[in-house]
Amino acid sequence: MAGTPPLGSRRVITVYGFSPSGNCHKLRLLLEQLGEAYAWVEVDSSRGETHTPEFLARNPNAKVPVIELDDGRTLSESNAILYYLADGSAFLPSDRWQRAQALSWMNFEQYSHEPYVAVARFIAGWTPLDSPRRAELPSLRERGHRALAVMERHLQSHDWFSGEAYGIADIALFAYTDVAGHGGIELAPYPAIDAWRARVRATPGFVALPDPDPQAAQRIAQTP
Repeated sequence: MAGTPPLGSRRVITVYGFSPSGNCHKLRLLLEQLGEAYAWVEVDSSRGETHTPEFLARNPNAKVPVIELDDGRTLSESNAILYYLADGSAFLPSDRWQRAQALSWMNFEQYSHEPYVAVARFIAGWTPLDSPRRAELPSLRERGHRALAVMERHLQSHDWFSGEAYGIADIALFAYTDVAGHGGIELAPYPAIDAWRARVRATPGFVALPDPDPQAAQRIAQTP
């Protein structure tokens, strides 16, 4: 539903995001599944576009995603934005305990999962093949597998991370888990995660993260 809606329709949220980013795709997926009207403004963070004066006025931290409301208010940090967008919907549990559990998993994603799974993917696809950062990959992969093992144990006895039903904790964890292989973190050892990924893909309105551009895909393929 990205784009400009007709006059007289409901509010439009503007998303400033980089399409290959899992953190940005979280918002696209939730907005599509909510049926929200939104406009997408592409900001290529790999080319320094988050450091322009115009962007820094929206987020001094120079990171995507950022949303901007009709009244000019802005909000950054992907999981905070997920919480804001999902408030009052079925994607955020109404039960106090389940809501806290969802937030716990979203914190896990940001502190124990994304710094390893997402960063390994970024280094593999968006840094030169001779980048010194590639020396980080073995450690990142090891830590990524630790995070996936925690998820696997949970999913052996639960269908979702957001409580009794699919919700924003699942969206938060799915984004980079689904493409962990791009960073050399293979998912074959995790059958419960694989089944969960299939359940997420089967949810109404699901949209997949776009494939990496040809240059990034070539780097991923050449990364040992």
